[in-house]
Amino acid sequence: MYNSFQGSSSSPAMEQTNEDVEQLNYNEERADEMSEEEIEIIEDDGNEGGQQVDGDGGAGPFEKKQRKKKSSIWDEMTEVVLDNGTVKVKCNHCKELFTKSTTGATSQHKRHLTSCLQRKMAIGEQSKQKQQVLSFTEGGSDGITSITNFSYDHAKVRELASHMILAHEYPFSMMEHVVFNKFMKAVSPFYKKINRQTVKEDCMSTYTIEKRKLKSLLKGPGRISITTDLWKSGQKIQYMVVTGHFIDSDWVLQKRVLNFCNVPPPHTGVIIADALSKCFIDWGIENKVSSITVDNASYNDVCIRRLREDFSLRKRLSIGGKIFHVRCCAHILNLLVQDGLGQLGGVIDVVREGIKYLNNSESRLLEFAKIKKQLQLPSRKLILDCPTRWNSTYLMLASGLEFKDVFPRYADIDPGFHYVPTDFEWMKVEEVCKFLGIFHEITDMISGTEYPTSNIFLVELYRIKELLNEKALDPFEHIRAMAGSMSAKFDKYWGESNVLLSLGAILDPRYKMFLINHAFPVIYGEDAAPRFMAEIRDILYELYNEYVDCHVVSHSEQQRQVVKRRQNEGSTSSSKKQKMTAPAVLTGKEKFHMHVSEIDRAPPEKSDLDVYLEESRYACDARANLDVLGWWKGERLRFPILSRMAADILSVPVTTVASESTFSAGGRVIDDRRASMSVETVQMLLCGNDWIRSLHGLKNKSRESLDVAESITFEEVELPESFND
Repeated sequence: MYNSFQGSSSSPAMEQTNEDVEQLNYNEERADEMSEEEIEIIEDDGNEGGQQVDGDGGAGPFEKKQRKKKSSIWDEMTEVVLDNGTVKVKCNHCKELFTKSTTGATSQHKRHLTSCLQRKMAIGEQSKQKQQVLSFTEGGSDGITSITNFSYDHAKVRELASHMILAHEYPFSMMEHVVFNKFMKAVSPFYKKINRQTVKEDCMSTYTIEKRKLKSLLKGPGRISITTDLWKSGQKIQYMVVTGHFIDSDWVLQKRVLNFCNVPPPHTGVIIADALSKCFIDWGIENKVSSITVDNASYNDVCIRRLREDFSLRKRLSIGGKIFHVRCCAHILNLLVQDGLGQLGGVIDVVREGIKYLNNSESRLLEFAKIKKQLQLPSRKLILDCPTRWNSTYLMLASGLEFKDVFPRYADIDPGFHYVPTDFEWMKVEEVCKFLGIFHEITDMISGTEYPTSNIFLVELYRIKELLNEKALDPFEHIRAMAGSMSAKFDKYWGESNVLLSLGAILDPRYKMFLINHAFPVIYGEDAAPRFMAEIRDILYELYNEYVDCHVVSHSEQQRQVVKRRQNEGSTSSSKKQKMTAPAVLTGKEKFHMHVSEIDRAPPEKSDLDVYLEESRYACDARANLDVLGWWKGERLRFPILSRMAADILSVPVTTVASESTFSAGGRVIDDRRASMSVETVQMLLCGNDWIRSLHGLKNKSRESLDVAESITFEEVELPESFND
């Protein structure tokens, strides 16, 4: 068992090892005293059977033969030639390199072998009296722990060190921290210090290896959805993040950061489209991209239009590109609510400036907290918003509403505090908070990246429109004005047919066409709803027929591969037997498989889509979270074509939150101390961070909640708990 003496000279396990080492050293010294003739005699005696000893060490017939090395150290050391041509001597145990003496002296190598810990371990393992060191490996969720013999592997340590740096966003210099190295030496006496340059190179190697793995993963049968956005770092450099979303072979939604690259100015739509095209070609997915989700910046419209034209020329657009351009729904909600908040007048500014005034002095907060305690209010903090983020403004108003009775009382004791809303203004704030609370819930719901979102937003879109219609008849004028402004923005972005959101809802077994029939009259009006419902149904069948055609082509290709493989096997067998044989004959099993494939290719009386739509919807509790991908995985044998189509549609995100969370990570990586990093290093760190976390199964749920909070950008103003009466 491993103990605190492991690797020290006083270790019971190492005492026998030291004796063996001394014996080997004595043998080496004895060999040095012998003459070359004596050594040659011994070698000749050991060469039984008259076999000659190849003294050239394996040299080719045209190479100069080298004199055989007679020192015993060459049993445990090897000459190696580096890339620059330098000849070094490498210890076979610890892999350390030494300079080769031009005179052939080997004293320094003998001294190293005497103190080499890896050699001592090897000698100890050969001795039956050596105590085995055990290594415990913790299992996963099953809790099983495996026990194996311990063997220090420095290459593995370097690999995992690079994973640690990438996954946890540590600086390279961490590997040189004094206390960290003492800690590692305490963990294992065989640990060797890794400098910052080495770990940087190891991180780059890990990045290259994981990129190769991800390229192979992206070659699967499904299509890939893209989210992208631009971000300016503290380096004053504009970066573009490209994130791929797809369903893997286990029917799990996957998200991978593909690129985090610098896009030089000017940031026009054409330049961004060119950068995206290069990214797609580099990853080999130029023919697999099904949609691109972006925000509403004007250059994105130009970019998507340019890419759509390129894809159309290559005939790689599904249903004419109707789902190729996806606008970020969270961004549209932000524009929607910002227009509504503009109708509130100065009450938002009054609350904001009042909280700023209090936050500028600790004594003011103490007095404010004293009044709060006298009124026995449970709340403990105010929130100061970011004016450009509506959800932070909503949180500010909601927190201020809880202290509405404190504001006038504090104004009585502080003549400089002029930020007290009237009772009518507080009533307006209360009504607005009830109104915006629904939007806040919807934004949180559609901002997830661990589950499909294209199937859950239409039902919320219907809820928003229904709410706006209700508030348009509200008795309060400010609510009516707010609802009218928001309705105008709603009709601008969602007043036309929302193809992706509708297809996602139909492919959710809880909704199917039932939600379309119920929601469209509310969203588009009773008169226009039938036209939009017919349009969505036509698009649904058009897309399904595209997948049917792909399925037929795929089956034909599989049959050709089977016949070709049998022919190759027949020709190989003929060449081995060296005789004429008849053409390769398919086995009965293969012929039956081809017959079944022909039946599968024949158009059925009812398609997968017809059967799916005619069946009743999946009934479950309204609050239950159905694993939609899991449902389709279970039905993939019954709906082989439709399930593939559902996987591709459900993988499309309706927001760019995945990109924004990467920008949050970028802000942590490119801090003031690391602002001089090259753009290549930044891409390696941020892409590698995403890939390594996925490799080790590190869930991003906690990080995503943090990233969303960072994107809200509000300030919490804590009220003091203790003060003098």
